[in-house]
Amino acid sequence: MSLSAVLLAAATPSPTPSPSETAVTVPSLQDAQESATNAASWVEQNWSTWLAIGLRVLLIVVIAAVLRMTVRRAITKLIDRMNRTVESVDGTALGGLLVNAERRRQRSQAIGSVLRSVASFVILGTAALMVLATFEINLAPLLASAGVAGVAIGFGARNLVTDFLSGVFMILEDQYGVGDQIDAGVAAGEVIEVGLRVTKLRGGNGEIWYVRNGEVKRIGNLSQGWATAGVDVTVRASENLDRVKATLDAVTEKMSKEEPWNELLWGPIEVLGLDSVLIDSMVVRLSAKTMPGKSVTVERELRWRVKRAFDEANIRIVGGATADPVDDVADPTEAVAAPSVYSNADSPQVAATSPLSSPRGTSGSR
Repeated sequence: MSLSAVLLAAATPSPTPSPSETAVTVPSLQDAQESATNAASWVEQNWSTWLAIGLRVLLIVVIAAVLRMTVRRAITKLIDRMNRTVESVDGTALGGLLVNAERRRQRSQAIGSVLRSVASFVILGTAALMVLATFEINLAPLLASAGVAGVAIGFGARNLVTDFLSGVFMILEDQYGVGDQIDAGVAAGEVIEVGLRVTKLRGGNGEIWYVRNGEVKRIGNLSQGWATAGVDVTVRASENLDRVKATLDAVTEKMSKEEPWNELLWGPIEVLGLDSVLIDSMVVRLSAKTMPGKSVTVERELRWRVKRAFDEANIRIVGGATADPVDDVADPTEAVAAPSVYSNADSPQVAATSPLSSPRGTSGSR
């Protein structure tokens, strides 16, 4: 290498390193001390605020938990007291007939579940809003969004909401319960399960119907209050009415005093009198108030006893399939032979069998 080249290289300045290529500066002890001092001063200035917020949140949570537990326990005791009040009338005849243990249990469970759920929702929801307000969070947008979401969910699940609300009011009003015979319009049968959304019925042929509570527009309960047993007795028009009434009075009086019919009957069996009078028969009607759902049983037993009593008193029951057969009147012409065609001299058959007469001229020549 020549001397001039060496001198030129020595005279050229070396490039300075860029800021990015400089080494990372390590904070000094003074900087760390200053950062710690700032953090300590911030904590010192705000610790009371955060402590107050924490204690307030803790107090809200504790009060909500205690209030929820107290309200749920009070609801449970209220439901148990209602059950005991109903059980206290079980010793009476009317109470024992009207109160069903399974129905009372399911209705109490449903009412208690609804009340406990509502109480928990209200208490916990209010506590959550109070906690958010403690952190100075603006609740107006949250409440507006919740209102819009609730409206949307309500429109989307309106059938479910309708079923639920109908079930709640049905249980609170005690429209029907387990063991009742009801006619719900869409189906009829015995109630085997009551829910807040669906009622389960067992039909007359053993089938099970699942009826949504929101679909029921009217309910006919055949098991509340009392039922009516009615029996129509058809006798001949020639029977003595006093004798018929005396026989029926004896049957009804005896049946009203015998077990278990004296428990199923809620009143005397009344002979109402003639219900209709026809040319060859008359109808006497009997009626009685019975235990709900036992009217058919009482009617069958009453018909059985009336039939036996009438047979002993020689009183014939007529009408319908049991009517007296009509006596066949003997036809006086039945034994008489049909008239012969030959009995009429002008009939064609007689003319065909008569002998031919000879001409007059032939007979005169002879």
